Amino acid sequence: MKLYFKFFSIHLKSVFQYKTSFLLTTIGQFLVSFNVFLGVYFMFQRFNKVKGFTYSEILLCFSIVLIEFSLAECFARGFDTFSATISNGEFDRIMVRPRNEIFQVLGNKIEFTRIGRMLQAIIMFAYGIMKSQITWSYDKVLTVIFMIIGGTVVFTGIFIIYAAFCFFTIEGLEFMNIFTDGAREYGKYPLSIYGKRVLQICTILVPYALIQYYPLLYILDRTKNPFYILLPLIACLFIIPCYLFWKFGIRHYKSTGS
Repeated sequence: MKLYFKFFSIHLKSVFQYKTSFLLTTIGQFLVSFNVFLGVYFMFQRFNKVKGFTYSEILLCFSIVLIEFSLAECFARGFDTFSATISNGEFDRIMVRPRNEIFQVLGNKIEFTRIGRMLQAIIMFAYGIMKSQITWSYDKVLTVIFMIIGGTVVFTGIFIIYAAFCFFTIEGLEFMNIFTDGAREYGKYPLSIYGKRVLQICTILVPYALIQYYPLLYILDRTKNPFYILLPLIACLFIIPCYLFWKFGIRHYKSTGS
């Protein structure tokens, strides 16, 4: 961890060498997320509920997903841009260093500009709490914390899968954006509104529902099952097949010769 904090410090100092660029990029990230928020806002000017969920409940759902995605993108950005690491031959140097490859990719790029998107999520979350009339208790607070942890791990796992495909294709596969940016977009609504089949896929195949829909039901008092509190932690197990696929990709890696 000491070495990772050293990487963190280096990236932070690098960012503040170009303060204006950092500030403008952060504002841009905030405005992009704000446009999505406006879409939700205007829709609820016409409809009072979506599949039984109110405006404030949707904001809670969306803000938590946005926090999860922003954290994963901030700290696992190196996997999202991994195709460049493969194509320019940088991964050759990573492999001969005495540190774990995943650790080096994590430390290779930390995207502090995602603070803008995080700020937008926090504002929505605070507003959703004020308007939702939820009776908060320690178990519900714990559920939110578990959702953020589980969601960050799941999105990081998807970024790892995206990077692992680059061992075979060199270039990144755009269809993987369905599971990252796409999940962030359709994650602004509880997954049940998309139908039973989508909910099943997002429960079994890629555990989005475990970090979004089911624990949200517990927070909103739509279920009393305490097992729903732990579902985001169970979703963290998704990182295991992601890691195994990454190791499989490394075993089949061939240098580009760059």
